[in-house]
Amino acid sequence: MEIMNNWNQFLTAQGARPAAIDGAPDSTAPIAAAPIHDFGQSLTVSQLQEGFVAAITDQGLIGLNGDEAASFLHGQLTNDVEHLSQEQVRLAGYCTPKGRLLASFLMWRNATTIYLQLPRAIQPAIQKRLQMFVLRAKAKLHDASFDEANQVILGLGGQRASAALSALFPTLPATPFSKIEHALGTLLRVADAFGSARYEWLTSATTARDVWPQLAGTLAKGGMDAWRLSEIHAGIPQITAATQEQFVPQMVNFELLGGVNFKKGCYPGQEIVARSQYLGKLKRRTTLVSIDDASAVAGGELFAVSDPEQPCGMVVNAAPNGSGGIDALVEMKLGAITEGSSAAGAVRYGSAQGAHVQFLPMPYVLDALDL
Repeated sequence: MEIMNNWNQFLTAQGARPAAIDGAPDSTAPIAAAPIHDFGQSLTVSQLQEGFVAAITDQGLIGLNGDEAASFLHGQLTNDVEHLSQEQVRLAGYCTPKGRLLASFLMWRNATTIYLQLPRAIQPAIQKRLQMFVLRAKAKLHDASFDEANQVILGLGGQRASAALSALFPTLPATPFSKIEHALGTLLRVADAFGSARYEWLTSATTARDVWPQLAGTLAKGGMDAWRLSEIHAGIPQITAATQEQFVPQMVNFELLGGVNFKKGCYPGQEIVARSQYLGKLKRRTTLVSIDDASAVAGGELFAVSDPEQPCGMVVNAAPNGSGGIDALVEMKLGAITEGSSAAGAVRYGSAQGAHVQFLPMPYVLDALDL
């Protein structure tokens, strides 16, 4: 805890801007409540495209050890855990019995441990729920955020990111959703964005302090807002406290991203997830938009002007876009996506008279949609 707080203090000394918690600056709050938003200003999409390094301070990490850790998780999550190799990174969902997502994970493993990354704000409750179902399985859960090797998460992306990392690592993960282990830490390659590779680098606070000046010398400096913006433009949703139990996996494109394995055995909500896939046509998807309202947040509702009485969608994730507004992933009725993509001002945020919602190109094809 102290080391991690020291990392936040180091970042603050470099110009990082923590949010306020209950009116007090985050630098006086514990690390769990102390995300770093940015370094004085929100980065723009063009800055991210050129190259950035982001201090990711709002993510938690659950570690599972034991002979039956993989088989236990395999029976809980939407994706295949038993065949997860040490070179792979996967998305996985954790559903209620009704098939609604309680959490979404970035998942990987090493020789001893399976890791589940999720928002730090919901980690304690999710970890406790998983622990309840361990029963006699030989599997132990712990908060892996405090392991020395995982004290700091750096996110890198854009055109100059790979070159900056190549100065430190002899090889980089070759494809999206792959990883390497190195003396400097664990390097995950996640979904591409802006036509370039993106990486998460988990390492010790000591190593992070050593490499930060070198990385910040060639890349734009950001915090969790910059990383969220890159995730949004990669089309990667994350379930947060505001959106728990709102979506079945397909509503947030999870099966398009490889986050659902339809051939694996049972897990909570599996019947409903399978039924959504095979019976009837999907009626909702998640797409990328820009909203002219800096206060737009996850859980906020969207309205079609043609049907103003009821919401047509919900914000899944949102981040400042550096231009005074918010870029967001929004889950919506397919009809509203089609309408909003073809007519400016057809969809609004908050109410049918609210802020304009501009539809942006998605980085992958929404197969249920004919635009």
